[in-house]
This record gives sequence, structure tokens and C-alpha cells, in this order.
Amino acid sequence: MRLIVSILANALALLITDWLLSGISIADFKTAVLAAIIIGLINTFIRPVLLFLTAPLNFLTLGLFTFVVNAIVLSIASWILGAGFVIENFWWAILAAAVLSIVSTTLSSLLRDVTR
Repeated sequence: MRLIVSILANALALLITDWLLSGISIADFKTAVLAAIIIGLINTFIRPVLLFLTAPLNFLTLGLFTFVVNAIVLSIASWILGAGFVIENFWWAILAAAVLSIVSTTLSSLLRDVTR
């Protein structure tokens, strides 16, 4: 049950990010759910490798390079989904990573209180 709630919360966070930023386009809720699933899979299997390989840069930038890694994750998800999930360029991906982080954290904290 928590997995489904988490996927739906991330899909909602993606839709809110789409609404806030003009450089990102998500076709519909179904595409947002698929994107949330794909981002979850990328975060599970690819992101740890990326964070390991970029650890020196992450150390030098005091963790800010993590936004670049998150932007890469979003770009990969956009590439996999194609026309339903479009990010205009890499700068929009970095901004989307920051906004998505804030929105997702807020939604997770709100849902944590509801699901207890």
C-alpha cells in the first residue's frame, strides 16, 4: 500500500512541477504515474552508481552536484517516455530537480501524517 501511495505522491509532485515550470511538459496523469515508476527504478539502479562516480564533485560542491545527478535522472526518464514527458533542456531539468525535491518532500511529509 505504501508503494502505491508513494508512486501516486511522486506522480502528483511531477504534475505540480509541470504546472510551476514552463520548460517541462507532462501529457496526463497516466504519463506522470509512468514517469514516477521509471524515476523510481532509475533511482534504485542507476542513481547510486552516478552518485558514486560523482562523489568527488559532490564533495567539492558540498552536495549541490546532487541536483545535477537528479537532473540526469529526470532527463533519462524523459528520454525513455518520449513525447509524453518532455524537458526542454538540461537547465530546465536542473530547475525541475530542485522544484521536484521541494514539492515531493512537502507531499511526503503531509502524507506521512495521513497514512499513520
